[in-house]
Amino acid sequence: MANTPSAKKAARKIARQTATNKARRSRVRTFVRKVEEAIVAGDQTAANEAFKVAQPEIMRASTKGVIHANTASRKVSRLNARIKALGA
Repeated sequence: MANTPSAKKAARKIARQTATNKARRSRVRTFVRKVEEAIVAGDQTAANEAFKVAQPEIMRASTKGVIHANTASRKVSRLNARIKALGA
């Protein structure tokens, strides 16, 4: 357990940041799941609408440091490619 006042404060800050990051990560997963469900259903318009909402959320998570920037770009790219494949 933390002994010094600064270590106690750091522990409190880490707990708050962890909760925020968990919430952000959960939001990203939810939005990505909505896009994937639309893709599996074969509904390109619904997938596009879900993707338009999911993309900013994914990129926001990367700017906040919840996920790596390259991971976010890869997710966006692969989701977009799968949506395009529905139309082909």
